[in-house]
Amino acid sequence: MSSWRMDDRPVTEQNRTLGALLRLTYEAMQREVYGALAARGFPEIRPAHSAVFRHIGPGGSRLTTLAERAGMTKQSMAYLVEGLQAAGHLRSVPDPSDGRARIVRLTARGEAVLAALLALSGEAEARVAERIGERRAGRLRRALEHWVAELDEAG
Repeated sequence: MSSWRMDDRPVTEQNRTLGALLRLTYEAMQREVYGALAARGFPEIRPAHSAVFRHIGPGGSRLTTLAERAGMTKQSMAYLVEGLQAAGHLRSVPDPSDGRARIVRLTARGEAVLAALLALSGEAEARVAERIGERRAGRLRRALEHWVAELDEAG
């Protein structure tokens, strides 16, 4: 019998590519945040819904704008929005600048979800600092902020 064992992890994880490391740490934080969100009374909110909560404007947004910002099809965004509307997190109102279009807005419950997500994300970030140390966490944040700024400049 051979001692060789097949590694079932994806190749990117086996090779610890930067993308895999970023994804693995993001997914760990995501599990923490959404688990805590469920415990706070929002078990219906899933990570997929972050495409709406991350991209909606303060006064609401058109469905097409949400889809563009999230890099999704209009149909996929409509599916998420319809589910969040049915759960009472969003409402749709006529767009005052174009009577044919509609604006998607957060309800009071949707605002509560967004506030909880932001607070829980901050708590998860604080736990990262506890795990890896304040200095490392600060350096990590600055490096990522620098990278994002360069991406913004590049368009």
